[in-house]
Amino acid sequence: MSVLKNRAVLRWLVPVTAGVAVIGGGAAVGTFAADADPALPPRTAAQLLVDLQTSRLDGLSGTVVQRADLGLPALANLAGLAGGNELTTLLTGTHTLRVWYSGEERQRIALLDTLGERDLIRDGRDVWSWDSRTNSATHRVLPQDRTAPASLPATPAEAADQALAAVDPTTAVTVGRSARVAGRDAYELVLTPRDADSLVHQVRIALDAKEHVPLRFEMLADGADKPAFEVAFTQIDFNRPEADQFRFNPPPGVTVKEEPADKALQGGKAAPDGRTGHRPDGTDVRTVGTGWTTVLVARLDAAGPAGGAKAGGAKAGDAAGADQAAGLLAAVPKVSGDWGSGRLLTGKLFSVLLTDDGRVLAGLVTPERLYQAARS
Repeated sequence: MSVLKNRAVLRWLVPVTAGVAVIGGGAAVGTFAADADPALPPRTAAQLLVDLQTSRLDGLSGTVVQRADLGLPALANLAGLAGGNELTTLLTGTHTLRVWYSGEERQRIALLDTLGERDLIRDGRDVWSWDSRTNSATHRVLPQDRTAPASLPATPAEAADQALAAVDPTTAVTVGRSARVAGRDAYELVLTPRDADSLVHQVRIALDAKEHVPLRFEMLADGADKPAFEVAFTQIDFNRPEADQFRFNPPPGVTVKEEPADKALQGGKAAPDGRTGHRPDGTDVRTVGTGWTTVLVARLDAAGPAGGAKAGGAKAGDAAGADQAAGLLAAVPKVSGDWGSGRLLTGKLFSVLLTDDGRVLAGLVTPERLYQAARS
């Protein structure tokens, strides 16, 4: 269990099925600029983990930069296989976000790009999403005692939470160098998977020396000395944001669509311990394995063979989208074995197997581990 389990800092932003969603390319990525290493009192890895577990956070706001260089071909449109949402573009390139947090019932994230802004806001039970490019918005009311819908990891805390969930005897946990991030002193936790089937070489988490909140998250692939994925605060303020930050005021002319709460809450979560979970879109999802070598297995009832027109997740009747998806899939190498046949997409951190019998298998693992899961 994650050591952050007891303090859901922006947890609503984290998908549990991100393994399938990570299908995309990325621009070249470098490490975030840092000042000279500060001199901090010594802390052991165990002490830093306790700091994470016992820290309290009433609120924060800040600017986050996320960068991804997953080493995959430019196949971002295939993200439809995972039911990608308005934040799916975080899979590729460099992105700037603004985040606000004011307790478990008030959060906001704004994804900024050259073409506009996309916002996701939770204010109590009300959840709004807005796209400035189309001037359209959706609204849903959450049931009592339910969390808001998940999305891609947009802050160091959320990325760290996923990584820390894998801390067990298969992971070596050590203390790295101190750092200066967003103008604040930070310790560094280093997680190193022991399983050779994991494509993750190391995870580095910079923790605020005073507030014990993750300020920077870096994930390195085997054989690489630069992060394949990193997300870090470039500016952060630990004062609690004003309530007005979480009130959505529709701009003039905006089109607002009301959505049932269950639409966002039923899908996307894989059942634990290898059990099957059913999504409203006809997808069965389960997990195989644990920790760093967990494989997510989805069966798409509406999908045809991996090379077929429907394998890209296009909507029924959208012939143009289906043809485009088929063309993209045709560029993915064919593979076969005693598990069956299909197509294999590989990158620095992820492997994705699309089988001809309508399954998608994905994880932070070698192709061989996917083939093993496909046989089972």
